[in-house]
Amino acid sequence: MDPFNRRDFLRTAALAGAVAPMAAQAAQAAPKAPANVDAEGVRWLDGAPPAAHEGQTFGLPWPRGVQKAKATFAITGAGGEAVPVQTWPLAYWPDGSLKWTGHAIPADAGRAETLKIVAGKPAAPAAAVSVRESADAVEIISGEQSWIIPRKGADIIARASVAGRETVRNVRLVALTQDKPDFDSGPVAETRFEGQIDSLVVEQKGPVRAVVKLEGKHRGAGREWLPFTLRLYVYAGGRSLRIMHSFVFDGDENRDFIRGLGLVGQAPMTDPLYDRHVRFAGEGDGVWGEGIRPLTGLRRDPGKAWRDAQVAGQKTPAIEGMAPTVSKRLDLIPAWGDFTLSQPNSDGFSIRKRTKPGHGWIDAITSGRAAGLGYIGGASGGVAFAMTDFWKRCPTRLDIRGAHTEAAEFTVWLWSPDAPAMDLRFYHDGMGMNDHPAEREGLEITYEDYEKNWGRPLGIARTNEITLWALPTTPSRADFAAMAGRLRETPRLVAAPARLKAAQVFGDWSLVDRSTPTRRALEDQNDGLLSFYMLDVEQHRWYGFWNHGDVMHTYDSDRHVWRYDIGGFAWANSELSPDLWLWLSFVRSGRADVFRLAEAMTRHTGEVDVCHIGPYRGLGTRHGVQHWADSSKQPRVSNAAYRRYYYYLTADERVGDLMHALVDSDESLTRVDIGRKLPGAQPSRPPGVVDMGFGTSWSAFAAAWLTEWERTGDKHWRDRIVAGMDTIAAMKQQWFAGGTDFDLKTGRFLGKGETVSVSHLNAVFGAVEVHSELFQLIDNPRYRDAWLDYCQFYNASDAEFRAKTGAPAKGRNLKEGHSRLTAYAAFHRKDPALAQRAWREYFSGDAGLGVGAIATKRRVDGPAVIEPMEEIPRISTNASSQWGLATIQNLALIGDVLEEARANLPAPGKRGQDLGKDTF
Repeated sequence: MDPFNRRDFLRTAALAGAVAPMAAQAAQAAPKAPANVDAEGVRWLDGAPPAAHEGQTFGLPWPRGVQKAKATFAITGAGGEAVPVQTWPLAYWPDGSLKWTGHAIPADAGRAETLKIVAGKPAAPAAAVSVRESADAVEIISGEQSWIIPRKGADIIARASVAGRETVRNVRLVALTQDKPDFDSGPVAETRFEGQIDSLVVEQKGPVRAVVKLEGKHRGAGREWLPFTLRLYVYAGGRSLRIMHSFVFDGDENRDFIRGLGLVGQAPMTDPLYDRHVRFAGEGDGVWGEGIRPLTGLRRDPGKAWRDAQVAGQKTPAIEGMAPTVSKRLDLIPAWGDFTLSQPNSDGFSIRKRTKPGHGWIDAITSGRAAGLGYIGGASGGVAFAMTDFWKRCPTRLDIRGAHTEAAEFTVWLWSPDAPAMDLRFYHDGMGMNDHPAEREGLEITYEDYEKNWGRPLGIARTNEITLWALPTTPSRADFAAMAGRLRETPRLVAAPARLKAAQVFGDWSLVDRSTPTRRALEDQNDGLLSFYMLDVEQHRWYGFWNHGDVMHTYDSDRHVWRYDIGGFAWANSELSPDLWLWLSFVRSGRADVFRLAEAMTRHTGEVDVCHIGPYRGLGTRHGVQHWADSSKQPRVSNAAYRRYYYYLTADERVGDLMHALVDSDESLTRVDIGRKLPGAQPSRPPGVVDMGFGTSWSAFAAAWLTEWERTGDKHWRDRIVAGMDTIAAMKQQWFAGGTDFDLKTGRFLGKGETVSVSHLNAVFGAVEVHSELFQLIDNPRYRDAWLDYCQFYNASDAEFRAKTGAPAKGRNLKEGHSRLTAYAAFHRKDPALAQRAWREYFSGDAGLGVGAIATKRRVDGPAVIEPMEEIPRISTNASSQWGLATIQNLALIGDVLEEARANLPAPGKRGQDLGKDTF
């Protein structure tokens, strides 16, 4: 239903020169940040300071040459008050100046609308966090809190104390497995594994933030597997220890069925049973809380003071004052030792309890979506434990066991033992596809790239966040509800969009601008599409342990569902760069909901969609019914270009690890021939030489090398990029050759590139965005011209393309998305005719989406669907992502001629009017 069709495009092609003066003006200057925005500032993601927080870490960019490599920094609030800060470098410009810095501030600090970061002496926290190292353990001390972390063994945390009282001990990882899936017949053999630490590294020692990295494997029954990485974070002034838990699946999916995966620990219990409390957070401000030995609802009343104290989680008055009708019968009131909150799906949880093992469970309550926060302890202290995104990562569970004994046990289950065992087996039997011709036939009908044994889950990973609080008293219900609220929407400091723009990072983008009718329409549709994907996450329940963070590829308007069960049309797995669309939409707008959608996608696509070990190490898996199941393994999915935004905005170490692991992942191409299903025999190559495409492969590797060069200053990675640039530029057809043989040792392409081979995929997996950043850093005129030629002629007319390359114009598609290449060439070559051509391409609607698509949204209800829903009949993530990226980059590069270009297109007429009053 796009109002601008091909006929409109052809009728307006002759009008390109009408606004040449304006186009030339646009090509001379990039958009600038508004002058009234404090370019030094960071702000709170949700717009206002939180009532409390457990410490903050954020990244901040600096313009080239502004800050020396060893600069120190100070932070001040709106009133000029000093905020304690710890700083470290994240990235450098080629001249050695700081490009990105990481900063940490203490718990509850910096609660002003904006914070200002300047070069200067940092303020120290009132009570610094410190690290004491010994031969056997590391102790993190923050105020009255102490966390002791052994260097080896099963304990992640040996013990934690507050003001000298031990509140947590023996915190470990646990995995439960069985050798068959739940629904197969026959006996099932179950095995329990515990995590064992093999190495410990102290990464930061304070004074604001301490970071400890642990690595190990799960061991049991004479076997070790499921390698894990943990990072433990403690902030000055905080009450908690944050754990980033990552593991890799390295088992046999046909016999290793994970029944449970979690973290278990103990809480010493010394208070009387009636002064011990359990808490679970529900939805909103809801709190479920009870005493281990209840004093309410009894036939005899102990007294209001005792009832009120227990309900509030406070120490009750002396037992001598309690009504004797109760005090002399306390031992006859059941003590409830075991509690479970189970979230089997995204829509409902239940709480059950029992007195002790061997006795029946009692149902307490059922409700919707639990926050994932629990507490066990007494009036003199205890432990709170939580999992972030608890209900979104279902099936999950929180357990408390033995609360009536001297040491209660708590467990945060990342995969609940209540649920069917994790089944990672491939979803079909191959259907007779036993050779490449048959596999290509399958690709023709379901779009699935299938090959036997290539769709295994070996090497996939998942990262989850767990938090422990060592507390001196049972938290009040209000405090507990506030803790849960901060789990749902974690307070976060982020660099303001204007600051990001002023620093000239992340390539070509401009701040949101609705100053003209057409700009407003484009911005409104981009916002509408973003909001629609958020709606569809909820409507179609794109939740679950392995699914959360991804979106689907293509919609099926006949069934009114996304094509979740159709080959390559199911999970998107970063196809055509939705990650980039989300992140660029965030950096230009600062929208909190977009940040969280992009954050979840980054966590998912960098972990679940990538093989971290094994023969495909460092390569990602193409879109499919299961995230790991498509047999096409490619660097275009594992692409560091998709992770850079989150890493630099948040200084997240785990994502930094993922990008670092990609720097030598081109080696995997010695085992993976990406073009293995193409007709004809593949040529043999010498050892160390692989076939590599310029866009989907080399540009993805270049993103990893660029990031490593920026982070470390090691020019080896710069030189590797330059070697590729030089050899592409030396080819006859340059970028139009598409790809050729590549020498892994030298980073040089070996072919002459005499044959034209153009693919519509080459530039849509981060190549445009990576080149925008590379040309800021590397001066290589010949290669720059080669790239600009590709940008200019990819969408050119057939005659122009043949005149440039000497070959027919084949393999071109996605004209609308590639309009941003034309815009890039127009801007950098200062060519007004190209700027006009770019807008005509953009409004052609050739991506299958087009302006006005959001207005086709409609409601579907009744028996056609399982429940009422909204749909856009022609929606696809490919089209949405490429339309969004073209919109953002065209507005940044040639936005000043948008209204003039739009004026030269024919009026949409009734067809356009049908799309709604906001559609021009």
